[in-house]
Amino acid sequence: MAKIGINISTGSLQQKEMIVGIDLGTTNSLIAIIHPQDRNPVVLKEFSGNALVPSVIHFGNAHQISVGDEAIPFLLTEPQNTIFSVKRLMGKSYRDIQEKASFYTYKIIDDNSDSLVKIQVGEKFYSPIELSSFILKELKQRAEHILKTSVTKAVITVPAYFNDSQRQATRDAGKLAGLDVLRIVNEPTAASLAYGFGLKSDVNKTIAVYDLGGGTFDVSILSISGGIFEVLSTNGDTYLGGDDFDHAIVNYWMQQLNVSADELKNNKSLSQEFRLKAEEAKKYLSTQEVFDGKLKELNISLSKSEFEKLIHPFIEKTIASCKNALLDAGMEKNEMDEIIMVGGSTRIPFVKNQVEKFFGKPIHDNLNPDEVVALGAAIQADILAGNNKDFLLLDITPLSLGIETMGGLMDVLIPRNSKIPTKASRQYTTQKDGQSGIIISVFQGERDLVKDNRKLAEFSLTNIPAMPAGLPKIEILFLINSDGILNVNAKELRSGVEQTIEVKPQYGLTDEAVEKMLKDAIENAKEDIQTRALVEAKTEARQIVDVTVNFISKNNKILSEEEIQVTQQAITELEKLIETGNKDEIHSAIEKLNSISTPFAERVMDEAIGKAMKGKKV
Repeated sequence: MAKIGINISTGSLQQKEMIVGIDLGTTNSLIAIIHPQDRNPVVLKEFSGNALVPSVIHFGNAHQISVGDEAIPFLLTEPQNTIFSVKRLMGKSYRDIQEKASFYTYKIIDDNSDSLVKIQVGEKFYSPIELSSFILKELKQRAEHILKTSVTKAVITVPAYFNDSQRQATRDAGKLAGLDVLRIVNEPTAASLAYGFGLKSDVNKTIAVYDLGGGTFDVSILSISGGIFEVLSTNGDTYLGGDDFDHAIVNYWMQQLNVSADELKNNKSLSQEFRLKAEEAKKYLSTQEVFDGKLKELNISLSKSEFEKLIHPFIEKTIASCKNALLDAGMEKNEMDEIIMVGGSTRIPFVKNQVEKFFGKPIHDNLNPDEVVALGAAIQADILAGNNKDFLLLDITPLSLGIETMGGLMDVLIPRNSKIPTKASRQYTTQKDGQSGIIISVFQGERDLVKDNRKLAEFSLTNIPAMPAGLPKIEILFLINSDGILNVNAKELRSGVEQTIEVKPQYGLTDEAVEKMLKDAIENAKEDIQTRALVEAKTEARQIVDVTVNFISKNNKILSEEEIQVTQQAITELEKLIETGNKDEIHSAIEKLNSISTPFAERVMDEAIGKAMKGKKV
């Protein structure tokens, strides 16, 4: 085991500073603060009185970007240039979402790899991190306009089931938007805070948080004891929500109007028209008995009872998730002290009734379900600002900790402001066939390139058995104990090879040095993200070139001269762009090479299967 002892317990927040709480949602996002006079949490609203910013981004001519209400009309008129539900893509590869790819009306690149998805708009390629940053930037600007002051610090909420990659992606999006993300908070924890649960240290409660939004559903079982929140279990479906209710209504009307699935698939504008009309009907039926309207100049209708029949299977799925969450927590439904309803889709009376019926007790729904998470985030922000003396926060890490990866990039394992004690691990692999060792360099800081961060230690993991590139599994474990001492462990999991080293730093970091590193990260966020994106594109391009060259050399007898020539030409173009091109040009060249080589690979695979099956009966 490699053990590196580093004292990192420095860094403190100023008192009385403005820190905002942000709910970055699948369908809508909003921002909240603690009101300076009455000390109550409040969402920030424009003069129109609307607090919700639709999580929709439109790219116009010359890539002019509009976010929120301004972008909504383009869902119908320019669906290919209008991005929605980007939260579902955070920290995901194409393989993670390929079964749901048809849900999106914009182009998601299928690069047949485990790298993060890319979204293509015109000739430009965007990551979900960049797209989310546009929403966060809009929220930041809205807050600054209303508050008439600069906003640079935030607490952002995420679903309890978000993994490390998704949480880090959310942090990166905040940084790119010019925000220092002080804490990533679980949405059910934020909702509990909004209802006042856990604000007093003498309260012990078990809470079920039922969160049904526009695109996602999750239920979390929380234990609150002595002001400390613990997520006992979480269950749900990242593709279940109000959108599914809309789709059920659309399918119902398609049958009524005799519209085929292909017609909607080939006409994105008509598809969005159906979807938006269904959403209108859903909201109307929360207070009325019958919805009447027009689609394609034809009359349509939907009664409340028909609507409830359509959504009943989805609500049954959410109740099944509640049962599973209770099972995982080792608890019975009658042991729940409180039931909290979160998310716009919980406004539907049928949903409320079914949840009350299952748990057998009244639900908490007096706070606006769209706002409750943001309100809780504002309370957490106020605690971090040191304005709430009744609430004790555990010690935190002042700067992010991570290791150097290909291209000199910083891969964060423990983000800044993580509560300690804490631990995080991630698996890495080799880049070359037969590689017998790797150098592990540990860094502290907020910049995307390690050269801009502080190096803490470096050690080698050697004697890795010779294996093809990508096969070794090297686990790096970071553990910070309650004294703020960092231990780093490195192990190759297939062979059990591990190394031991101990490094003690020669100097510590002052509060001023921490503050300067944070300031530099915010000021250089845009440039850093662009640099990271270019380095990642070059790394991906080099890997694809190596794989394709290797494929051609092994299968040149199966390929025609023309096929080899076309592929070599695409490889040459890509190699030139690795040296001189920008991120988008490199991604375009990767796409071109993939489109040329994929049919060859499929043909080779088919031939191999054919030979293997020859003479065998199935």
